[in-house]
Amino acid sequence: MRIRTAGVVAAVALALAASGCGGSDNNDEPAAKESAKASGGKLVIWADDKRAAALKPFAEKFGTDNGVTVEVQAVSKDLQTNFVTASQQGSGPDVVVGAHDWIGNMVQNGAIEPVQLAAEQKSGFNETAIKAVTFNGQLYGVPYAMENLALIRNTELAPEAPKTIEDLVATGKKLKAEKKATEILCLQSGQNGDAYHIYPLYTSGGGYLFGTAANGDYDPKDLGVGKPESIAAFQKIAKLGEKGEGALKRSITGENSIATFTGKKCAFLVSGPWAITDAKKANIKYDISPVPGFAGGKEAQPFVGVQAFYVASKGKNKALAQEFVANHVSTTDLAVALYNAEPRPPALTAALDQVKGSDPDLAKFQEAGKNGQVLPAIPAMAAIWDPFGKAEAAIIGGADPAKTITAAGTTIAGQIK
Repeated sequence: MRIRTAGVVAAVALALAASGCGGSDNNDEPAAKESAKASGGKLVIWADDKRAAALKPFAEKFGTDNGVTVEVQAVSKDLQTNFVTASQQGSGPDVVVGAHDWIGNMVQNGAIEPVQLAAEQKSGFNETAIKAVTFNGQLYGVPYAMENLALIRNTELAPEAPKTIEDLVATGKKLKAEKKATEILCLQSGQNGDAYHIYPLYTSGGGYLFGTAANGDYDPKDLGVGKPESIAAFQKIAKLGEKGEGALKRSITGENSIATFTGKKCAFLVSGPWAITDAKKANIKYDISPVPGFAGGKEAQPFVGVQAFYVASKGKNKALAQEFVANHVSTTDLAVALYNAEPRPPALTAALDQVKGSDPDLAKFQEAGKNGQVLPAIPAMAAIWDPFGKAEAAIIGGADPAKTITAAGTTIAGQIK
C-alpha cells in the first residue's frame, strides 16, 4: 500500500509541477478562474476506477469551458488514506470523490473545506443526503449517490418476502432440508465481522452505536456499545450464529456472499445496489425488500451512506475546485452518468426522477432505507469498526455475547478518549 501511495502522490506532484501553476486563495472566483486560465492551470480529481471513467468526459468539458486542463486520476485502493497522506504532504488533488463517513476524519486532518451551495441548489438534493454531508453545521460535500442495504431474495426459491428474521430462517432451513440451498442466509461476516452488514439486526435487537445531541448530531460521549441494549441485541444475534440456527456464519464473507447467492446456494442476500449487476448477469429472478427484524423487536434500520465530491483544502486551484463541485457536479447529466457507471440511487432528485422509470429497483432500495440511520461521519466512528466487527464474529462463532460486547465497548471507549 505504501508503494502504491507514493506512486500516486508522485504522479500528481509531477503533474502539478509540469502545469507551472499554483491556485489562488482569492474568493473572487471569476478572477481566480481568469488567473488559472492565464497560467495554464490544472485541476486534479481523484476518484475510484468506476467514478473516474464516468467523470472524464464531464471533467474535460469543464476544462474546455474554463480554459484549464482537468485530469481525473483513478486511485484503486485506500483512496481516503492516500488522499489524507497526500494532503499533508502538499501533493494531493484539488477534488476527491468518496463516502460521506470520511468527512469527520478528513476535517480533523484539515484535508477538506466547506462547499458553498445556494439554498436553491441544496433543495434539489435528497434531504437525507444533504444531512449526511453536513458536519458541525457546515456543508462539506456535494452528494451524488445514496446507498443502503436491503434483503435481496431469489424469488424462485422464496416467492414471498419474510416479515421477520425468524420467518427468513424457517424458509432457509426448509430449503436446506430439501437440498435446494446450502446456506440459510448470505450476510457477510468473515473472521473479523462486518459492522455495516450486521447493523440492521443490531438495531432491531435494540442496540445503538452513538446517541444524539440536542441538535441531532451523533454524540461520541454516548456510546451504546457495551451497554445493556447492545448485549440484548447480540444475545439475539448469537441465536442466529454457528452454535444456534446457523444462519449467520463466519464462512460467509465479503468475497463470497454475493457469489453464493448468484450461484443459487442461498435464497436470501443482505446487500446493496452494487450486488444487482451480478444478480442480473447470473439471470437470478430476484426481488428487493427491507431487511426483516426480529419478531417483537424494533424495526431493522440499515445505515444510509452517501457518495460525494469534496474540495481539498490544500489543493492548488481551490476556486476552480469550488466552481466544479458546486456548479458542475450538481447537474443532472453528470448524476445520471455516475448512476450508469454504478446503479446507486442518485442524490439529485431530478436525476433520480429521470432514471427510476427504467429501474424499478431504485424505489425498492429507497423503501428499504427510508427508516435508515445516516452512517455516522464523526471521527469517533473510526474506533467502532474493528472492535465491533471482531466482537460480532466471535459471538457468531459462539463466544459469550455479554462478555464479548462489553469488552468491545471498553476498547472503543478507550480509543475515543
